[in-house]
Amino acid sequence: QVQLVESGGGLVQAGVSLRLSCAASGRSISSYVMGWFRQAPGKEREFIAAISWSGGNTYYADSVKGRFTISRDNAKNTVYLQMNSLKPEDTAVYYCAADKRTVRTGMCDYWGQGTQVTVSS
Repeated sequence: QVQLVESGGGLVQAGVSLRLSCAASGRSISSYVMGWFRQAPGKEREFIAAISWSGGNTYYADSVKGRFTISRDNAKNTVYLQMNSLKPEDTAVYYCAADKRTVRTGMCDYWGQGTQVTVSS
């Protein structure tokens, strides 16, 4: 079992940066593909970023490409999401996910409980 705990969310103004962390426990995530999703009120959960086991490959949704950066530190069993130039439409609950194969389908083995990010205009 892998437990994922997100942190770093909060209320910020548009244009600033925020870094989310996803700390894993239970077992090493070094063999897992990791990803970030978000869900805004009244909307479906949306894939936003994924990173391969080694961190050598990353994938982004068009909505965040160029503004968000996913990274991982396998030694710390932690994944990060650096969010720059935040916009009000980035407001959502952000979830971390892990899967042995891929996270982009949303059918992930493990999920965190989420952290709220609110961006005011």
